Amino acid sequence: MRDHAPSPAHPERRLSTKEAAELLGVKPETVYAYVSRGQLNSSRTPGGRGSTFDAKEVEALARRNRRESNGSPGSGGDLSVRTRLTFIDKDRYYFRGVDATELAARHSYEEVAEWLWTGRMRPGTTFTAPAASVEAARRAVDALPGHSGPTDRLRVAAVAAATADPLRFDLAEEAVLGTARTLIPTLVAALPPKRATHRDEGPLAQRLWGRLTGHPAEKTKLRVLDTALALLVDHDLAASTLAVRVAASARAHAYAAVSAGLGVIEGPLHGAASGLAHRLLLEILDVGDAAPVIAQELREGRRIPGLGHRLYPGEDPRARALFALLEELPDAAPALAAARDVVATAARHAPLHANVDLALAVLTASSGMESSAGETIFAVARTAGWIAHALEEYGERPLRMRPSGHYVGPKPPRQLPE
Repeated sequence: MRDHAPSPAHPERRLSTKEAAELLGVKPETVYAYVSRGQLNSSRTPGGRGSTFDAKEVEALARRNRRESNGSPGSGGDLSVRTRLTFIDKDRYYFRGVDATELAARHSYEEVAEWLWTGRMRPGTTFTAPAASVEAARRAVDALPGHSGPTDRLRVAAVAAATADPLRFDLAEEAVLGTARTLIPTLVAALPPKRATHRDEGPLAQRLWGRLTGHPAEKTKLRVLDTALALLVDHDLAASTLAVRVAASARAHAYAAVSAGLGVIEGPLHGAASGLAHRLLLEILDVGDAAPVIAQELREGRRIPGLGHRLYPGEDPRARALFALLEELPDAAPALAAARDVVATAARHAPLHANVDLALAVLTASSGMESSAGETIFAVARTAGWIAHALEEYGERPLRMRPSGHYVGPKPPRQLPE
């Protein structure tokens, strides 16, 4: 039995290993297994050899274990990670406490990335890639089959850039920031340009534009692309970001952590979602009316791309910011009208608002870009956020991102199969 049960009068109460084991109903060695998995935190007894455990944390783990033993394992939505980066609240989101849409309206993508990484603004900052990194990435990308998609190219470019960096295993903050400032422009430079006369100079948005479309890089359009990049820098623990933090928890270097994010982002429910919205808009522009197109999507049991977001009850603030800029582009008017037609038509079926994928689709469809361009924009932009989360995770206990499986298979022991 425990000598002193924790109570509101004794919030500082800590348990010995024996007490924690008794409360959890396990052996003492299992308590330390919980510590190694990141499910419990321990502290050394002052002047002693044993460990102590926070009573509330132990009791919370005991309750969770009881729920799982009763056949009600967590759904995964209970996972919580402390972060100082992004806060989402109703219809707004913030980078380090500052409204993200306001940051994106007033600062370049590179400046917003620096703010997310360091909490300091560096006006006029630009990212440049070393020649060796770009050469290695381009060679690797050029060797891919012609049908390779943009995320294929970015993943290969990230791996190739890593091989060109012998100091990639240095996880000190300044070293990782140095990697970030060169990796992002390397990823962009590794993508094949759409015009033979394209030159890699100026802000990142300008360099990326020439790899997404052969249309002239007009100032107003570059502003929309740069704002889109800044808005997409981070969005809390999205699926790809969680993968990055798991990799960083195992102390994978920054290139490998980014590769983990790129491996997840290609899914149609994440980074590739804007491509589906892009194709939907083109079909609506071809037909001239959203109603028959939406009707066919619903008839075939498909969800309407570009609508709804589980974190926002109203319109996605990123979409709202981009739509406001797109209204200033005459070339975007048809695609913008089609997007509004999508929202209005779908509202008869379900009251869903536009999300950032629909806004990206308006940009890509009206700028002569391929349907996969939104995925490229998303991946390049989010690389900065992945680096920020990797940096946070490097400061945490290693291997803490290790949940326990809830075994529901045949009860052992079983006979060997014949």
